[in-house]
Parts: sequence; C-alpha cells; structure tokens
Amino acid sequence: MERLAVNPTRMELSRLKKRLRTAMRGHKLLKDKRDELMRQFLETVRLNDTLRRKVEHGLSESYGGFASAAALMSPELLAQSFLYPKQRLGVEMSFKNIMSVNVPQYHFLTETDDSSDIFPYGFAATPAELDDSVLRLQRTMDDLLRLAECEKTVKLLAKEIEKTRRRVNALEYVMIPQLQETIKYITMKLDENERANTTRLMKVKDMVLEQAHNYN
Repeated sequence: MERLAVNPTRMELSRLKKRLRTAMRGHKLLKDKRDELMRQFLETVRLNDTLRRKVEHGLSESYGGFASAAALMSPELLAQSFLYPKQRLGVEMSFKNIMSVNVPQYHFLTETDDSSDIFPYGFAATPAELDDSVLRLQRTMDDLLRLAECEKTVKLLAKEIEKTRRRVNALEYVMIPQLQETIKYITMKLDENERANTTRLMKVKDMVLEQAHNYN
C-alpha cells in the first residue's frame, strides 16, 4: 500500500495516529449503519413482496367482479353509475427517518369523514357483483398505497446502502491501510534517527574521553 507523502516527524506521527483512530471509529459506525440498513432493506423487501401479491389478488378479484357486473348491466347504465363520484380522494405525504434516510409515508385524504362512503349510485338498479367489486377495490387501494410506499423505500434504502458500502470500502481498503503504512514508516524513520543520534553521541563521548585521558 502506498504511503502518504508526509515529513517523518513526531508531530506528524501524533497527527496521523489521531486520524487513524478517527478513521477506525468512523469505519465501525459506518459498518453498523450498513448492517442496520441491510436489515431494514430486507424487511421492506419481504413486506413489498407480500403486499404485491395481495394487491394483484385484490385487483384480479375486483376486475373479475366488474366483468360479471358488466355482463348483467347495459354499458350505458354501468357508465352512468360512475358518472358522478361521491367521494373525492387525495394523498398526503409525510416522511420517516430510517438511518438518516427520509422515506415517504402516504395517507389517503377523503372528502368526508366516512371513508367507506364510496358508492355513487343507488343499489336498486345495480347488481350485487358491482357492489362487491367496488368494496374489494376500495380495500385494495389501501394496500396499493402501502405498496407504493414500500417500493419507494426500497429504492432509497438501496441507494443509501450502496453509498455507505463505498465509504466503508474506502476506509477499510484505502485510508486506514495508508495511515497504518505511513505511521509504520515514520516510526521506523524516527527509530533510525534515534539510533543514529545515539551512535553519534557515543562516538563523541569516546572522542572526549580520548582527548581528556590521552587514550590511544
């Protein structure tokens, strides 16, 4: 691993050791964040799969009921039944924070307090199949909204997991090894300088003693 281009001084060694400690703490925190994001991601994927199957089943049953009702009613009467909707719907969005990721939460807003007030027609002229289909579709809409929420959450979590994984790898395979290699290099240089200074001091001492006592 290529080391950093720094001067081999004690001050630089102290600074790099602090950077290494900070990098190792950051690496641990990012790994914990990545693991928790993965857990949340897998839970959301499982919920998404369950909701998708439930929504597909509900829509299939609802459309089947509409087809049966259409066979029992004239096209004009069927179109007239839904000509003037009784309930207006809106969607409100809020956010929930999951490990620094803001994921959306959707909620239906109804025009009246009674969300089941959805039939825009009288029951006398319509078959029961139509009523059942409308009810099935109304129940499925809640799951459909949750499914949209889950799919958006999965995309946002996957993006954050990838970003966190890159940061973890950069610390683990680039920054931390570089710092460790540079610290090792500076330590060796300082030890080498210390040995050289000790050797020079011993040589000077021998020369002083030789001059003082006329040693040969």
